[in-house]
Amino acid sequence: MEASPSSTFIFLSVAYLLVVSIGNSNAQLSTNFYSSSCPNLLSTVKSVVQSAVNNEARMGASLLRLFFHDCFVNGCDGSVLLDDTSSFTGEKNAFPNAGSLRGFDVVDQIKTAVEKACPGVVSCADILAISARDSVVILGGPTWNVKLGRRDATTASQSAANTNIPAPTASLSALIKSFSDQGLSTTDMVALSGAHTIGQARCTTFRTRIYNESNIDASFAKTRQANCPSASTSGSNNLAPLDIQTPNTFDNKYYNNLVNQKGLLHSDQQLFSGGSTNALVQTYSSNPSRFNTDFVAAMINMGDIKPLTGSNGQIRKNCRKTN
Repeated sequence: MEASPSSTFIFLSVAYLLVVSIGNSNAQLSTNFYSSSCPNLLSTVKSVVQSAVNNEARMGASLLRLFFHDCFVNGCDGSVLLDDTSSFTGEKNAFPNAGSLRGFDVVDQIKTAVEKACPGVVSCADILAISARDSVVILGGPTWNVKLGRRDATTASQSAANTNIPAPTASLSALIKSFSDQGLSTTDMVALSGAHTIGQARCTTFRTRIYNESNIDASFAKTRQANCPSASTSGSNNLAPLDIQTPNTFDNKYYNNLVNQKGLLHSDQQLFSGGSTNALVQTYSSNPSRFNTDFVAAMINMGDIKPLTGSNGQIRKNCRKTN
């Protein structure tokens, strides 16, 4: 019996939808992406991260920040790790990154160990995602199953890094817009800001706040001024902890600091300055489990920003350059 034109059309339509569906499902990230191709991936990464953080607790914050600065520039694609080439200017020397973004050598060490275990299989973008999670856990924070399957970019954008990464001088409205532009909610923004419960900042990023702003605890400002001269000609690279209470422990003390007007950066204190995020900061300051839950959800959401999957991008053999 000969098929009618209408039944043929229906069959082709269904077949097309199946192909599209299969293609989309293959392009999705999954927590077991390397379960067969690199079964020892997670333990391999964690071993290097553990050693690096044991050597210097601050490295945990640095690795977490690398992931954040990667995802906010054209998605979580490992572009932040690329060195400049003759064909593009990388992101390492963009204003938010120059002189402050660190941990590249640790990523190199992780990549070397992973390549030894499973050559040509795991992307640098995924290594950033895993090492960020491991850093949080090692410093006392919550854990989560990291979605994997990203591929690496073959180019980078200094201009996008200058534009997309929120500045330490940003207002609340600018912060909300910056995160919204990446598809992240205001709750995601406030929760992800809690990453400042670990790590340090340079004097140049908080000098104006500790000398010129009024919504700051006077004794806290005085403490910070002791190591951050008002003159911009000296001490600009002197460091201070983002969380004055427990700078090497991932907890909710960052929010306690904000409630007490002890946010180090202008952008930190903006979250608790009479605006729309006050209530959420107050909640996180008194409910660490709620913060942990929202932080995990926000990290997963951030990791979903425009990943390269399928045949897009590549698996870089060296995280600093394309193949």
